[in-house]
Amino acid sequence: MLREITLKDTADMFRLHSNPNVQKYTGEPPVASLEEMEQAIQARIINYKKYGYGRWATFLKDKMKFVGWAGLAYLPEFDEIDLGYRFLPEYWGMGVATEASRAILEYGFKHLKLKRIIAIAIKENKASIRVMEKVGMQFDKFAPYEPGGEDVAWYWCDKKLIKKSRKP
Repeated sequence: MLREITLKDTADMFRLHSNPNVQKYTGEPPVASLEEMEQAIQARIINYKKYGYGRWATFLKDKMKFVGWAGLAYLPEFDEIDLGYRFLPEYWGMGVATEASRAILEYGFKHLKLKRIIAIAIKENKASIRVMEKVGMQFDKFAPYEPGGEDVAWYWCDKKLIKKSRKP
C-alpha cells in the first residue's frame, strides 16, 4: 500500500534514512536527527500540493508494516519526473520495489497522464538497476547527476514501453 508521507511517519522515515546501508547508493549522507527528517518530510508535503504526486510511504498490506518509500518526484533541474524508491534492508530482494514501481508507473501514465518517467541509479547499485529493467524501463545513458559528479545510470520509459514490457 502506498500513501502520502506525513509527519506521523517521522520515526519510520528516520530509521530508513539514518541507515548507512540504505543511504550507501543514494549520494546522500545518513540523516542525523529527527528534526532533519521532519524538514525533509515537510518538503515532500509541499511537493504533493505543488505537483499532485510525490514519494509515498510504502507498507506491506497484510500487516500495514512500514517498509520504506516509493514514488515520483519532479526534478526541476532536468525538467524530468523521477521514479525512486528506498526500502529497509530487511525487505530487500522480496520484490517490493518491483511491485511498487509497476503500480507507480501505471498510476503516472494512466491517472497523471505523464508522457515520460525516468529513474537514476549509481552504477554500482545493481539491485536498483535490475528493478528498473524488470518494470520495463530502458537504459538511456551514463552521465553525472550533478555537474562534475560521477556518472550514474539513467533509465527512461513511456506508456508504450511499459505496455510492451508486460506482454508475455
